[in-house]
Amino acid sequence: MGHQTMTFAAEPGKETPLGIAKSHQLLFVLLAALLCAGPFIAYPLLVIKVLCFGLFAMSLNLMLGNLGLLSFGHAAYFGISSYAAAHAAKVWGLTPELALLFAVAVSLLLGAIFGALSVRRSGIYFAMVTLAFAQMIYFFSLQAPFTGGEDGIQNVPRGALFGVISLQNDLNLYAMVAILFLLAVLAIWRITYSPLGQILRAIRDNEPRTISLGYRVERYKWLTFVLAAGFAGLAGGLKAISFQLASLTDVYWGMSGEVVLMVMIGGMASFFGPLIGALLVIWMQNELAAFGAWVTIMQGVVFMLCVLLFRQGLLGTIAEKLRLRL
Repeated sequence: MGHQTMTFAAEPGKETPLGIAKSHQLLFVLLAALLCAGPFIAYPLLVIKVLCFGLFAMSLNLMLGNLGLLSFGHAAYFGISSYAAAHAAKVWGLTPELALLFAVAVSLLLGAIFGALSVRRSGIYFAMVTLAFAQMIYFFSLQAPFTGGEDGIQNVPRGALFGVISLQNDLNLYAMVAILFLLAVLAIWRITYSPLGQILRAIRDNEPRTISLGYRVERYKWLTFVLAAGFAGLAGGLKAISFQLASLTDVYWGMSGEVVLMVMIGGMASFFGPLIGALLVIWMQNELAAFGAWVTIMQGVVFMLCVLLFRQGLLGTIAEKLRLRL
């Protein structure tokens, strides 16, 4: 059966794709300006942490926001790529860009395998399958000899970018992370607002109708799953190189829950919502560190308040009130 053309009329009060592009252009310019000022406003490594987890959250939202697929195992790709980048840089002596490429390749491969099995399910069954796969990666990371077990891989060398630009300098490191982050966000934006993104949202809103139009839904779900794993892998690799550490925390199920928290707080209905959610969560962890384990309880309280008072997330609710697409 041939594919039929799918058209999407703008809802009342909503902007057209052209309007979305114009509003997002301004936000990208603002984001680029903030990235330039970032290391002079806050400690560079703190901003780098926000960017890594912001990209991690946006990669999850590529599935959750467009397909409505909630993965409880997204930390598997973030964590395994962290180990891959750390091992490649420390043991194999690869330069940072090659270590990152290897990390992304590993996460893409893992996403392709797990995605092929996961997308056959939906709803809570999909969430549980992804969680099960993530736990497999956790126990593999705990037992595998090259991961360092509970100690992880420590003292990962940052090296020199292309063998020339030393990343021991925090500003050089920040510039690399900021550029890769911005390029990744642009790529996610292009996917979200491309014909592919329209098909994904059609699958989310009415899967039987999309199937009846001749689209092979499972293939689109699998492709999105793999892409999300790849972006999560880039975030994990950047985190390992930047903080010179890959640990079990990166693959623990709590990390998957934390990234879901970021997306929900910021708003999965808004493109930049997960980034705002990551910023708020990292800020809470940093500012409330003195409270120890109570930080988790405080995060839970914030999450409940967001669910009760801001059904679209913080940024999503603000955008809805102002009739903007953020």
